[in-house]
Amino acid sequence: MSPLATIRERQGRIDEAVALLHRRRIVSVNGRDRLADLLARHGRVGELRAYAASDGHQEAVGRLVEVLEEGGDVDGAIAVYGPTDGPAARDPNVAYDLARLLTRHGRGEEAIAVMCAGADARPGDDWILHALAGLCLDRGRPADGLAHLDALHARRGGEDEWKLYRIRLPLMVACAGIDEAVAHARAHPEGDTWYAAEDIARLLAGAGRTEEAVTVLQGHDPGNSHDLACHLVDLGRVEEALAVLLPTSPPPALVPTTRLWCDEPPR
Repeated sequence: MSPLATIRERQGRIDEAVALLHRRRIVSVNGRDRLADLLARHGRVGELRAYAASDGHQEAVGRLVEVLEEGGDVDGAIAVYGPTDGPAARDPNVAYDLARLLTRHGRGEEAIAVMCAGADARPGDDWILHALAGLCLDRGRPADGLAHLDALHARRGGEDEWKLYRIRLPLMVACAGIDEAVAHARAHPEGDTWYAAEDIARLLAGAGRTEEAVTVLQGHDPGNSHDLACHLVDLGRVEEALAVLLPTSPPPALVPTTRLWCDEPPR
């Protein structure tokens, strides 16, 4: 909040503080809307609601939702996001916030529907697909998650780069087991890259097959040195982990690129 608005609030002159912030040029700082926070602190929910509706910024909308949720009005908080024409329909970040709100209150099926709509609108945004896959796993619906990813895959022309393909791997493990998921991952055109090795090793370690995870990563060292060292530590092979992380030879001596003043005697 601006220094003058802070002073006015401490003096109890809330209307003046509100007016000052309405005239501000910077909307938010560190992910917080200063005017929305001020209105929330003083219970001016009606003004906060009007401000969130007119401003439309995620921070203001989110602060209104926090106030309503904390007050027990969950349905009111959900309604702020709007089912079809509200902020959630226009902004994928707000849609994700809505999905998290629904999940917190045991409405996981609705949360999945929200993220499915977001994925349909932006089929190439990997973070939305990650959120959708995570929700489907949490709700015990990995097959539904895979089906939706398959449909989006078809819309993209049947080709997925690794950053999109990797999203389906945990779902495949839940549906068909670790071996089939790993086999599909290795068959991908990028399945032999160092970054694919990280994901494959993570699957194996998650299934309790850490030795195999180490073997996968050793084929790509030093690109995966950090992950490899972590798995080695998990296996109690600390000395090997240190050898992976520490340099094996001293760095070359530094050679000055300019003449140092001490190279010549004083005149």
